[in-house]
Amino acid sequence: MCVYITFASNFNQITMKRLLFIYFITCFFTVFGQTSTVKRIGMIGLDTSHATTFTAYFNGDDANPEFADFRITIAYPWGSKTIEEGYSRIPMFTEKMQALGVKIANSIEELLQEVDFVMLETQDGHIKTEQALAVFKAGKPVFLDKPIATNLADVILIFELAAKFKTPVFTTSSFRYIPPVLEVQSGNRGRVIGADCFGPCKDEPSHPALYWYGIHGVEMLLAIMGTGCESVTRTHTDETDLLVGTWKDSRTGTFRGMRLNGEHYYHYGGFAYCEKRPVRLDNYSDFGYPVLMKEIVNFFKTGAAPVPHETTIEVYAFMDAANLSLQTGTSIRIDDMIQEAMMTAKKNMEQFFYSK
Repeated sequence: MCVYITFASNFNQITMKRLLFIYFITCFFTVFGQTSTVKRIGMIGLDTSHATTFTAYFNGDDANPEFADFRITIAYPWGSKTIEEGYSRIPMFTEKMQALGVKIANSIEELLQEVDFVMLETQDGHIKTEQALAVFKAGKPVFLDKPIATNLADVILIFELAAKFKTPVFTTSSFRYIPPVLEVQSGNRGRVIGADCFGPCKDEPSHPALYWYGIHGVEMLLAIMGTGCESVTRTHTDETDLLVGTWKDSRTGTFRGMRLNGEHYYHYGGFAYCEKRPVRLDNYSDFGYPVLMKEIVNFFKTGAAPVPHETTIEVYAFMDAANLSLQTGTSIRIDDMIQEAMMTAKKNMEQFFYSK
């Protein structure tokens, strides 16, 4: 009897020590992040170079160690089926994504079953609403790359749909995060008095003018000047679009969109005129991608979009007002554009669900 008790006691002590050892080892690795669950990101739309460029920040050999808990695990290739610049490159980008360890899904539905977050990279603004709606219904926080629609009313509709399904959504151009824009926003140069920006403005026939590449320069301008633009005028020639915005506090800002013989112009720049001294805007070697990726990861962690939806709405309203200005030859009020688009979005919201 004494032998049995002694054996049982020794056995329990050994077992307890092993359990405690396993417990402490588990705690150690958990604290230092070795057993933390990787957050899975799905990517929709491999019709843009952003797909592989952004994936490399998470999956590549030089992936940012700050993003170790996040990985792009699966992608759905389509994507535009009508814009040659997009669909012609899907096979190439699909192959590159596979080389980065990304599984290729046969449908958006398959992708959504295997991810925690989504990056919707599709270039074609015509199909963004349908693709985004599937993500919203699944409740997956999503970053929407430019352009998110082909008109202001659909931009507002997308935000309304996200709100209906209580799904966090974030969108911006990376040029909001290039170093000189961040320097202006820091306030180190004092108050912004005005700004002149320039950049490419190649037309894509399937999209309104400015939506394809011009949006980057427009967003850069509004990131510097802030919201509150009152009116816009646009002048057009074969090689140039000149947009002049007047803000409610009487400041002015311009965007010069350029083409070379109708082809792509590859440069961005300009000046932000600040109280202390101007800031040159031509330092964009990284296109703002590193900071954008950090903002996206933080958005995935918190569910809080770093760029308010109202700011994005004003960016698209600025472009739509500029296009209407060219048609009418007059200055167009931003608030009028937004109010009209909100009414259209409300009607579209009702029709959208009645037709489903």
